[in-house]
Amino acid sequence: MRKSVAQGSWCLTVAAAATLAVAACAPPSTSSGGSSSGGKSAASATSAKDLGGMDKLVAAAKKEGALNVIALPPDWANYGAVISAFTAKYGIKVNSAQPDASSADEISAAQRLKGQSGAPDVFDLGTAVANANTTMFAPYEVSTFASIPANLKDASGTWVNDYGGYMSVGYDSAKVPAPMALSDLLKPAYKGKVALNGDPTKAGAAFAGVQMASLANGGTAGDVTKGVDFFKQLKAAGNFLPVDPTPATIASGQTPVVIDWDYLNAAQSAKVKTWKVFVPQNAVLGGYYVQAINKDAPHPAAARLWEEFLYSDAGQNLWLKGGARPVRFDDMKKAGTLDQTAAAALPSVSGSPTIPTKDDSDKAKAYLAANWANAVG
Repeated sequence: MRKSVAQGSWCLTVAAAATLAVAACAPPSTSSGGSSSGGKSAASATSAKDLGGMDKLVAAAKKEGALNVIALPPDWANYGAVISAFTAKYGIKVNSAQPDASSADEISAAQRLKGQSGAPDVFDLGTAVANANTTMFAPYEVSTFASIPANLKDASGTWVNDYGGYMSVGYDSAKVPAPMALSDLLKPAYKGKVALNGDPTKAGAAFAGVQMASLANGGTAGDVTKGVDFFKQLKAAGNFLPVDPTPATIASGQTPVVIDWDYLNAAQSAKVKTWKVFVPQNAVLGGYYVQAINKDAPHPAAARLWEEFLYSDAGQNLWLKGGARPVRFDDMKKAGTLDQTAAAALPSVSGSPTIPTKDDSDKAKAYLAANWANAVG
């Protein structure tokens, strides 16, 4: 459905129907930069304080006049509204490149365009890609940094988790019966109707979809043999639809069943009134994405102001309105600044969550690389 990203290492504990509260790990801490001192340029600023405060940061960003983002589909976690709100608030033009690109594409673009005005200023990445590229990130602590759980951020702000969700099955209730379990998708009623968001050897959502299928069939997030076998059965039954789902394919009815993150599936409900979201109770699998600033950002002040906006109450609530669970959910709920209406609209989730470890992801990726194409591709 867009934004292919490689799944990676992170750990968390889930309060199932509401937030993702951290209890373990994410990308490894880096030792590059991180100290704060007066008189820094925007490119070396590790907080707004380094530039003399938020007013000075805003002025510097407005002087730059632009922000380059990449791989941010407007209907992914409400990014269209996020971008519009940022521009409306600060008058800074956002240049959005390759909205359907992958996390790996983001890094490649930054490397290819290094030193050029069109290079991406910021990244929104799957954690596997973030893990492998921390030397490309600039440490920065937003003003709300202290309210972000310690295990969802690098201590120096080199990377910070931003929003998360659960793997799910989205379906058009006017075209197919409501699935009560993932195994229901093998039934004749779903013939030629079940799509997976991307190729699991390349796309994080699809990768997590196979992990979810593995859990639902008695496997694990690391040993995805049973997940691959499920999709092999789905194909043999004629139910697997080899179409990369998009809002257009969902609206047209081409892909009436989509395995994807719950916030992406939930977003389709606004366009297709009969679209529902189901998270299998025996296969609850969740994950976060990661924010980082390109250390070679052509608009370093705008990049830092963008992060300030994303982690402000306003930015976090915009992700929440998109059906994603923002990293500051618990803090904002306690403070009374959380959008309660948006929170209440989150897809219902119950059951014990499974959180893949780095070892799980490494094992699963190796197995998929060796077996997916022959079994399903």
